[in-house]
Amino acid sequence: MGAMSRRTPTRPEPCPCGHPLPYDKCCGRLHRGEAAAANPEELMRSRYSAFARRDEAYLLRTWHPRTRPPRVEFDPAMRWTGLAIEDTADGTAFHSTGTVTFRARYSDGGRPDSLHERSRFERVDGAWVYVDGDFID
Repeated sequence: MGAMSRRTPTRPEPCPCGHPLPYDKCCGRLHRGEAAAANPEELMRSRYSAFARRDEAYLLRTWHPRTRPPRVEFDPAMRWTGLAIEDTADGTAFHSTGTVTFRARYSDGGRPDSLHERSRFERVDGAWVYVDGDFID
């Protein structure tokens, strides 16, 4: 009888958006196209995670066609380190628009900083997409 090898269970990867669900069950399912964001906050969280993971395809897919850039440029010195949702308005099943105010923390070349924004979202063909935002501070 041979010795059985024991595998150490791997811990699920945390979601960059800060939600307690692991990435695979949180933003990962949206990034893979298995689900669509149910509201602007969920889309905001998934887009933050896409920036953190440098998922250009998801970011472009969830950007409003009239404001979408041709591509997303990622700064290799920038590392996203945390997201705080401060406020949401509208964006329910009864709305066609919504806003999310958030603060996204990052480090740029090791220097900590943050981005404070009030983002606008709209439904296009039933799906929530990012339109644009206003910087705060």
